[in-house]
Amino acid sequence: MTHYEKVTRDEIARRNYSEATTRAYLRVLNDLGAYFQRPPDRLGPEQIREYTAHLVRDRKLANNTVNQRVGALRFYYFKVLKKRWGGDEMPYPKKSVRLPVIWSPDEVARLIEAAPTAFYRTILMTLYATGLRRAEVAALKLTDVDSARMVLHVQEGKGRRDRDVVLSPHLLEELRQHYRRLHRKPAVWLFPGGTHHTADTPITEKVVWHACRQAAKRAGVDKPLHPHTLRHCFATHLVEAGADLRTVQLLLGHSDLRETMLYIHLSRRHVAATASPLDSLSLYATNSTTSAAK
Repeated sequence: MTHYEKVTRDEIARRNYSEATTRAYLRVLNDLGAYFQRPPDRLGPEQIREYTAHLVRDRKLANNTVNQRVGALRFYYFKVLKKRWGGDEMPYPKKSVRLPVIWSPDEVARLIEAAPTAFYRTILMTLYATGLRRAEVAALKLTDVDSARMVLHVQEGKGRRDRDVVLSPHLLEELRQHYRRLHRKPAVWLFPGGTHHTADTPITEKVVWHACRQAAKRAGVDKPLHPHTLRHCFATHLVEAGADLRTVQLLLGHSDLRETMLYIHLSRRHVAATASPLDSLSLYATNSTTSAAK
């Protein structure tokens, strides 16, 4: 472990950030160091601005992705190294707001049915039935399944916050069948890792990503899909079914209700219930107007 990795880990530990945040921050620092072939602590504002421009211009990363990387760099230089630079030395690109692509319930059903293995099918069902993030699905334990209360416990989700989400009876039955299918019964993890799912460690987030990727190819739906898409589908379909935003906020683990407001914009029920002002105008039929003009 390099010196800059150690001091960054120490500062993150003092703030009790998640392991996912640690990995993300170190990944950015390593990428910055590789770009200049020098340790990050030997770089200054000019190199950082060049690196940020490189991310946008050459790698063509989305503004929101660049913002996340700038946030990691700001943490390292401002919080870890205590640099006295102004915020203008590492500006955030203008954040773009784009609505995510939503799959219809029928398309989600096609996706689940297209899963190449039963193990992947269970992962897809868990993503859609609970709205969990892929890291949260990968970290689920057997003890998180609470069939008595019909909830699924999420331990130390984003922001180190615990929460309970709804446990669908269909998902509970699928999880029971999933457990029976495992050749070696796990002691801790709901989704054990390893080649034959026999490891004493959980699956990685990449396994969840591959489950979505492979099923999407087989489903034949011409829409982008990644694990977070099913989280968006979960929330949008709940809102369309009449769930209130506060409930959806709690299920998703959002700290701010404004994050959850996104799903009103995605809900067909809310959009279709709004009349266009054109419908209130008293207009002659187009054909009559055209005839009169002649």
